[in-house]
Amino acid sequence: MSSDPPLEDLLRELAPQVLGVLVRRSGDLADAQDALQDALLAATTQWPAQGVPDNPRAWLVVVGQNKLVDRYRSEEARRRREELVGTMEAVDAGDAFETDDSLLLLFGCCHPALSPASAVALTLRSVGGLTTAEIARAFLVPEATMAQRLSRARRTLRDLDGPFRMPSAQDYPARLRAVLRVLYLMFNEGYASTTGTSVARADLSAEALRLTRTLHESLPDDPEVAGLLALVLLTDARRPARTGPRGELVSLTDQDRGLWDRAMVDEGVALVEDALVRGSVGEYQLQAAIAAVHDEAPSTDATDWPQLLALYGLLERMTGNPMVTLNRAVALAMVRGPDAGLALLATLDDRLPGHHRLAAVRGHLMDRAGRPGEAADQLLLAARGTTSLAERDYLLVQVARLRHGSAS
Repeated sequence: MSSDPPLEDLLRELAPQVLGVLVRRSGDLADAQDALQDALLAATTQWPAQGVPDNPRAWLVVVGQNKLVDRYRSEEARRRREELVGTMEAVDAGDAFETDDSLLLLFGCCHPALSPASAVALTLRSVGGLTTAEIARAFLVPEATMAQRLSRARRTLRDLDGPFRMPSAQDYPARLRAVLRVLYLMFNEGYASTTGTSVARADLSAEALRLTRTLHESLPDDPEVAGLLALVLLTDARRPARTGPRGELVSLTDQDRGLWDRAMVDEGVALVEDALVRGSVGEYQLQAAIAAVHDEAPSTDATDWPQLLALYGLLERMTGNPMVTLNRAVALAMVRGPDAGLALLATLDDRLPGHHRLAAVRGHLMDRAGRPGEAADQLLLAARGTTSLAERDYLLVQVARLRHGSAS
């Protein structure tokens, strides 16, 4: 029996919370996910006829827990878990089912033992509640391929010692960095797709925003968590202006800033301003501060480029990331002229050999320096190197503009 949209929304909201409880009690993500699916199926069958329980979360936990007990009893190979059966049966239905285990689940799915791609996929499946088919479509791979990736990730976690326990004080900073990295990668892939024909994948970026909000609600005093949430808000605020009427990519310079979501900008600015005064400045706070400078400017020319240059310098020293240097070259060009930016780019040839973004930025700065022929060559090189069809089309339009202008 199918459920109506409000029931679907309720179950999607509750699913990661219930899964967190089941994972904590069983210690096995795969078993917990199977039990959760059984509980959700029971809910969609029974609730429309019998009504939603007063405590739907506890109802789902009890049903899922009973499924786990049945499974462990029936599988001789899992006799080592009999102590878990006794523990589960001893728990009263009114016990601490209101405890939110979503944070524990998120830390487990973002375990450093997993590759970033596997961690993102497992987080979307387990914490975000997306189906395997939905995740496969988001990553443009066959459903069977994504199912295998998820299965391998679960096996990896099963072989670890307590992946779904909160890390010790010693391990906590590194584990939190892994969680933030996964959410950051998830958002970036949704906001600026690296493959396919679309500029963005709204489902991925929306889920990254939701999960980052959830993390911030659990850790409201952590400045880097606040910094990441601010960065996501300030970046996603530009979404309405990022594409043209035919879905084509629109550069930041050409965007109609009146279309930006000012409520998201205001929220992001407030978050990063509060985070920066807490004394411990991290990379996500700096990236959010950079995004805030862009979002508060009425135009590209009116942007505070000297401030951006200083912020990129701090971020570069903190991370050593060549992509930060790439962006600093743009800010340097806006402050001291395109030749200064091009000189900085020359230092990246060995660090980013053949990278299409290096060619794209070089072409952009050559265009500003009045060298249209060389600029077109670099932009064409970038177009051939990108895996994003939307970015390729944008770059080819710029190539045509430069070559047409040179010929006229």
